[in-house]
Amino acid sequence: MTKDEIKIFCPATIANISCGFDVLGLALGTVGDVMVIRRGNSPGIRITRITGQEIPMDADKNVAGVAGMAMLKELEYQGGFEVEIHKKIKAGSGIGSSAASASGVVWGINHLLGNPCSEEQLVRFAMEGEKLASGTPHADNVAPAIYGGITLVRSSDPLDVVRIHAPAELFASVVHPQIEIKTSDSRKILRTSISLADGIRQWGNLGALIAGLFREDYDLIGRSLEDHIVEPIRSILIPGFDEIKRAAIAAGALGCGISGSGPSIFALSKGRETAVKVSESMSRVLTGIDLEHDTYVSEINTQGIRIIS
Repeated sequence: MTKDEIKIFCPATIANISCGFDVLGLALGTVGDVMVIRRGNSPGIRITRITGQEIPMDADKNVAGVAGMAMLKELEYQGGFEVEIHKKIKAGSGIGSSAASASGVVWGINHLLGNPCSEEQLVRFAMEGEKLASGTPHADNVAPAIYGGITLVRSSDPLDVVRIHAPAELFASVVHPQIEIKTSDSRKILRTSISLADGIRQWGNLGALIAGLFREDYDLIGRSLEDHIVEPIRSILIPGFDEIKRAAIAAGALGCGISGSGPSIFALSKGRETAVKVSESMSRVLTGIDLEHDTYVSEINTQGIRIIS
């Protein structure tokens, strides 16, 4: 590789983490896309190759192209970049497929330009790609991909991202049933208002989860992984969800919920050994209902996007 080209790993992410709808997210370390970004001979962003999925090559219709163009426009950069996207995260999986592309391209361009932009600026550019994918410029997936670890989006306008401590023994198990749920569609079924009682329960869980993470209090983390607002509605779109959640808890998980907009389901556990058992238990439920699926077990990826070569 030359200084004009970079190859990077762009991690999958879990958004919401039960009680943190649209504000909490974490990066995974064992699954993600690979992107190659190089300086181009013409202005703007040109997508030169995509493998793994059929997604638009047109930069204006691709989340990576839109995010990259937003960055170049603000920097008033007159040059251009070529982008290869090797998709390992399936679209509509609920583990940040669009976020990986959007965050990866701006991170890679920033590196090739000598890092003129802050992580917060990169999140803002990547949010433009997320807006194309889901209709809303949310940051709960792109923030952990860029910052690494666990992040809290205190505010989207103006953007304010807070790093949250990730305990070393915290592991995630993820099962991805082979059905697709588009983020834009899953948002349409949500209520536009909630009761004060539900809000209070949710705020209590969110605050306690943050405290549990910083204190490495796994019992508190487990008690706080409850979603009284979004999960009851979105879970009806996921076959076997309630049984999968019960199986995860019975196998030792601290808590279990929907990853992003679904259909992927995540569980958090203390220790890799427990996380593997939880993953196997969740997988058995899906096998029992003849639903093909992928499984992942991962530590919390505190680095986020990283250079491969």
